[in-house]
Parts: sequence; C-alpha cells; structure tokens
Amino acid sequence: MTDTATARPTALGGLAPGLTQNEAERRLARVGPNELPHQPSRGVVVIVRDTLREPMFLLLLGASGLYLSLGDLAEGLFMTAGAAASIGLVVFQEFRSERALQALRSLAEPHAHVIRGGLAALIPARELVPGDLMLVVEGARLPADAVLIAGDVLSVDESTLTGESAAVMKQPSPVDAATFESDAPGGDSGGRLFAGTLVVRGQGQAEVILTGARTALGKVGASLVKIEQEPTPLQRTAGRVVTVLGAFALAFCALVAIAYGLLRGDWIKGALSGVTVAIGLIPEEYPMVLAVFLAIGAWRLAKHKVLVRRPAVIEALGAASMLCVDKTGTLTENRMRVVRLVVDGRAVAVDDGAVPSEMAALVRAANLASAARAVDPMDRAIQALEAAATDSEAVAAEPHQTWPLRPERLAVVQLWRNADGAEVAGAKGAPEAIFRLCRLDPAQVAELQRTVGVMAAEGLRVLAAASWRQATSFPGDPADTRFDFEGLIGFLDPVRPDVPAALEEARRAGVEVAMITGDHPATALEIAGRAGLDIAGGVLTGPEMTRLDPAALQARILATRVFARIQPEQKLLIVEAFKAAGRVVAMTGDGVNDAPALEAAHIGIAMGLRGADVAREAADLVLLDDSFASIIGGVRLGRGIFANLRKALTYITAIHVPIAGLALLPIIMGLPALLMPMHVVLLELVIDPVCSLVFEAAPTEPNAMRRPPRSPKEPLFGAAQIWLALAQGGVLLAAVLGLYLWADPRGAETAARGTAFVALVVGNLSLAMTDSAASGARLFDRRRAAYWVITAAALAVLAAMLLIPDVSRLFQVSRPAPELAVVSVGVGIAAGAWLGVARGLIGAAALLRRPTAAG
Repeated sequence: MTDTATARPTALGGLAPGLTQNEAERRLARVGPNELPHQPSRGVVVIVRDTLREPMFLLLLGASGLYLSLGDLAEGLFMTAGAAASIGLVVFQEFRSERALQALRSLAEPHAHVIRGGLAALIPARELVPGDLMLVVEGARLPADAVLIAGDVLSVDESTLTGESAAVMKQPSPVDAATFESDAPGGDSGGRLFAGTLVVRGQGQAEVILTGARTALGKVGASLVKIEQEPTPLQRTAGRVVTVLGAFALAFCALVAIAYGLLRGDWIKGALSGVTVAIGLIPEEYPMVLAVFLAIGAWRLAKHKVLVRRPAVIEALGAASMLCVDKTGTLTENRMRVVRLVVDGRAVAVDDGAVPSEMAALVRAANLASAARAVDPMDRAIQALEAAATDSEAVAAEPHQTWPLRPERLAVVQLWRNADGAEVAGAKGAPEAIFRLCRLDPAQVAELQRTVGVMAAEGLRVLAAASWRQATSFPGDPADTRFDFEGLIGFLDPVRPDVPAALEEARRAGVEVAMITGDHPATALEIAGRAGLDIAGGVLTGPEMTRLDPAALQARILATRVFARIQPEQKLLIVEAFKAAGRVVAMTGDGVNDAPALEAAHIGIAMGLRGADVAREAADLVLLDDSFASIIGGVRLGRGIFANLRKALTYITAIHVPIAGLALLPIIMGLPALLMPMHVVLLELVIDPVCSLVFEAAPTEPNAMRRPPRSPKEPLFGAAQIWLALAQGGVLLAAVLGLYLWADPRGAETAARGTAFVALVVGNLSLAMTDSAASGARLFDRRRAAYWVITAAALAVLAAMLLIPDVSRLFQVSRPAPELAVVSVGVGIAAGAWLGVARGLIGAAALLRRPTAAG
C-alpha cells in the first residue's frame, strides 16, 4: 500500500495538519482580527450626547437655568439634579440595551471550520489568520480570501463583489499571496476564493491568504461604515407619535405661558408653568421603552436559544399562527443510527455495530458515497459501521470526483481510486433514484418498494446504495452507466423528547404546525404521528404538488399538515398558500435553496447548528439548538414581550394625562398652581424606571399560550389601548383634582398641594402595579423586585418632602393632617388600582360560576 492509497479516513486522515494554535495566535497578534471596518458600539459619552438632544431634557435644562437665573438657588439646584438624574436613568437604559445588542452580535458572529494542529475546530471568523486551513462547504459565506487547494470543483456566487449573478467555477490550484492580491474577482479559472462570496455547490479545503481589510471585500468595506442601521417600523411609528405630541406640547406650553401672563400678570411664573405643562405632555419615554424592549427582548430570546437577526420580527413572533418545520433535527434529534440492513431480500437488525460479512458490500458502497469529512449524521453513522468492518477497502484520502445531490437525481455519487489505481464509485440516496441508476426491472423495483414501505411505516429513514466497478473509465454523467444494486439501509432518528409537549402547547395556543420533509411519505406519517402532529389530512408529496392545478394545490395544502418528498423550492409554494389564507407563517430552513421560502415567510427561521450561511442571512431568527421546543418557547416569549410593551405604552399614556391636567386645570380655574416643574421632574424620576424596568421584567401571562394568536392587523397601540389609557388617566386626574379642591387650596395652599401630590404619587405607583401585573402572579414575586425598589425610593422621597421642613419649603408643600393623609393615600390607591380590582372581581365571579356551569 502506497502513501497516497491509505485506509478511508474517519476524521482528518490524509489532510495537512494546519497551523498550531500558538502560531495562529502569533499571526493574529501581528495582522489583527479578520473583520471589516464597522460602526463602533456607542459608548457612554455618545449616549449622553444623543440623550441631551432630546426635547424633554432640553426643557428640563431650560427650566433649571430659568430657576437659577431667577435667584432661587435651591430650586434651581434641585431642577439641575433632577435633570441629571433623568439623563442618568436614560443613559443607564441605553447602555443596558447596547450591552444586550453587543451580546447578540457576538452570538450572531460568523464562524469558520479550520484545521489546527491536525484537528478540526470551529472558531469565530474574526480569529482566522493567513495560513489557516479552512474547510469550505456548500452554502457557506466565505469569511476570508483564500485559495482552494483540495476537494471538488466549486460553484461560487461572487455577485457581492462583481455584480454578476451567474456563479463561477473554482478548482484546486496553487496561488501565492502576491498574485492573489493583484487579481480581481470574477472569471472561471483558478482557485481564488474571496471573502463575502457564497459557495453554491461543492466542498473542499482552502488556505487563507488575506484577512480583514486586505481582502477584496475589505477594500470596499469602508463605505459600509457609513451605513447606519435603520429604525424598526415600531420605532418609526413611535418617533412620529413623539414628534406630533412634542409639537402639540410646545404649542400648549406657549399657550399656558401666555394665558398665565395675561390673566395673572406674572410672566416669569407663566413661563415656568408652560414648561411644566410641556414636560408633563411630552411622552419622551416612548422611544426609550421601544429601544429597551426590542434590545432586551432579543437578548431574552437568545437565552431561550432563539437568536433575533431583525428586531422588528419580535412583534410578528407573538402573532404566528402557522409553523412550517423540518423533520430532521427539528422534530427529531438528528442523531442517525443504522438499525437495519437489507440485502437480497434478507433484513438484518444492527444492534451492536457488528456488520455481517454478507452485508459488508452494502456498507462499503454507502461509505464510498459519503463525505470524507462527514458532517451529515447519516454519513457519520455509515462511517461508524465501516470503521467496525474488518475488510474495509483502501482508497485515496479524497474522492477523485463528486456528483452531489440534485433535484433531478436525489442521490450522491463519488468516484475514488483504490490502492491499485483502479476507479471505484459509490452511490447512495433516495431508493427510487438508486433504482434508476441500477436500471432495475419493474418486478425488482416493485418488490423493493414494498420493503421500503414497510421500513418507512416503522419510522425508519431509508436509503439505498449501489457500487460501480468496471474495467472502462467512469463516464462524465453517472446516468450514462449502470450501477450494481447493493441494498437498503434503515436509519432511526428518534423524536426529540420535548416535542410532544411543545406541540400540545402550540395546539392550545391556536398555532398550527406543519411538518415538511424530503423523506418517504410513510416515514413522514409515522414520525408525525409519534410527535403528535395532526395527520388526519394525510400526506402531500412533492410529485403530487407538481401534478395539481393552482386551485386544487391551494386546497390540498390548507388541508394537509404533513408534507413529504418536498423539494426546497416547493417550500415557497407552501408558504404562499398559507399566507394567502391569512396565516402568519413561520418557516424553518437550513439549505441554500431554502432562502426564498425564508424570505417569503413572515418569520424566517434558520437552523444555527446545521444551517447554511445563506439561510441564516435570509432568516429573521436563528435557532441556536435547532429545536422545535425553542420555536414554541420563542412564540411564548414573543407574546409576553408584545403584551408587556403594550402595557408599558398604556401606562405611559395614562400617567401623562393627570400630570398635564393637574399642571393646566388649576391655572384655568384661578386656583394656586398644583404642580411645579420640580414636582413633574420627581414624577418623571418614578415613571422612567417603572416603564423600562418594571414592565420589561414583568412575567409572561400564564394564559398567554391558551389564547389564539392576535390578528396581524391589530396594532401595538391602537384605539382600544388609547381609550383605556385615557380612562385610567382620567380617573386619576379627577380623583386628585377633587381631593385638591376638597383640601381647599385657597385657604391652605401648601397643605392642599401636599395632600394632592401624595395621592398623585401613590396613584402613579398603584397604576404601575395594576398595568404591569400578570394574572395569577404573586404580589411579591421576585420578578417584581424592581417595582418594590422604585416604590420604596419614591415613598422615602415623599416622606422626606412632607416631614423635613427645608425639603417641604423647597417643594412648596406642607404635611397634611393625619386624617387627610389617610384619605389621600386611599384615594391614590383606589384611583390607580380600580381597573385591577375590577378585573380581579370579574375573574373571581367567573371562577364561582364555572362549577355551576359544569353541573
């Protein structure tokens, strides 16, 4: 046996060892990370600068300066401190969001398969260095400029660099760094591979030549730095709302200032009152809350193994009503094991890995059609059997030529040279494809199809294998010669243990699930039944889809939940059919040809463990564990994020109603002003952390997955939420204003103001508790820790305001009589929590009626 004709490798035999880890680290330190110029993360200074541009904080700073210029040092210093605290809270939230986004970017960072020290390793693409040996596979986006040195002839899409849509061919060839850097992308000759291009077909081994800014993509990458990330649709909507309300607030500010000056002759206090009204009206929390919820929500989803690539999809996730999922690796474990071999009508169970001698040729043929560096679970299972055989055939380390899987030929064919230099080929794939390659007669095919049907009905994935050994040369197309049929191989891929429970949860939530697979129809039905899918509609196959007219196809798709022998391009037809029926469709995919379906679906979900780069780029979400249960968990969390965001926006709108009303109405009524700018600042110091910390951390409602999906046409913050906010805010406004009038501001201005302000603060906290509470959650749930910390701080400041004379004078309040204080607290609780109490009573009444109804 020569050096070039060694035993078939099971891992990395026959490949160069690559760089050592120490050498790679030295090169990385010398040339820098393999990354393009990019927008730096926003630091604290940039966040502070952007925050100070907001109208709300400009008003706060203006009010502070106005107080200081009037000579009231204490009030001016308080306003300045309040403005600084408000800015600090926003900066903290923005920084928290930025950290969450950085964590997501690190999860989304591309990786590369390399050989280091003779071992295969998966490393972040930024750690690639010149000289690294990189494994290139179909569907991969190349992370660096490299030269193909071994493997198949590759088909590469270089349109990102050249604009040409046609793929170019690349074949192994030596290229030095100097020649490489002087050449431009494009053309079919040579083995030059460029960063940013996509491998459409083939696999091989490449040596990294250039990284980072030295790559062809890096030379044009400077323009990418100037591209700013566009706001999401939600953020654009919120921005428009804030702009409109901000303009209204400023106009109202001027109106109040003029009215105060004309009616009372005090233009200075009029200006301060106008600023107070403007501060109370501008809902500056809207954009902050949206940014926090989208960033932290995406981070929370990532902790549940769902990586968000486009934040706007969080809104759609909770509305998903149809999930179209792959079988292998999503519903099943993607842990293939050979359990049955069939040769000449004789079936043998494979339990301990031992291969009977009469079955060795079948395993050998399947092994010849498997990748040298196996990634596919079936290839690994076959190679494990071949390794246990005592008479494995010696062949070269790399196939001489490969014909990969094609829609017109659902089989893989590989040509090798054995130790004697003779050609030998192996083929494996869908049984019907192998039957055609072997040119079996109809009687043989019928008998084998019956065997395949029996195996498939037991839930086995069935492949056929064939071999070719002739004295003549192998033709250019495998279809031009005849293969020898070797037999059938049955694989078992068990259903994931968590799938049945996840499917049941999806069913309760009104989310339908369809399984799409390339497997035999009987296998698909058996696995679907084991998982708990709806199989009443039978199975629809890819060939059947091609024979149906559009109307009949639409009807069959809508009635079917199990799809078998489906080609990737047919997934798009399934997505479009469900979309046309009004479903919000989530589609999973992992291959190059899945990209159109992922793009077309409302929610494209790519596989993180086995998905091609192009599929991940087309998707909105990436499953980090390829698990169906993670999809359902993502839907549950998406519903919770949407509901909590809606609650936060309702609370913000509601609490601004009494603030604006109490700043304006006493002036119109000729009463002493109730709210001063520093009162509004203090309230804002409560509102900002409540809406961004308390609501964001609120648990998902226990019954969130017992309700049908919301309509995709239902807005995040529509008329129903606006009317609810106005009702809640209006009740609190009426209660506090009535209490202020009852406390007689004309006779005891500071005591009446103190009484009303206590009710307003308590009402604010009660309103936050009511709107953020999840049904059935405990009052002192640990997830409400932020609420209780904020409540304790607010009540401590309120106590200091009423009990410390200097602080009372600063806020122009005085301590109310004990009985008035008790009434004030009671009014605040009742006015803020009335809706929660009403909901609780309705729920209790429903529980009391339920046994009677059952009886």
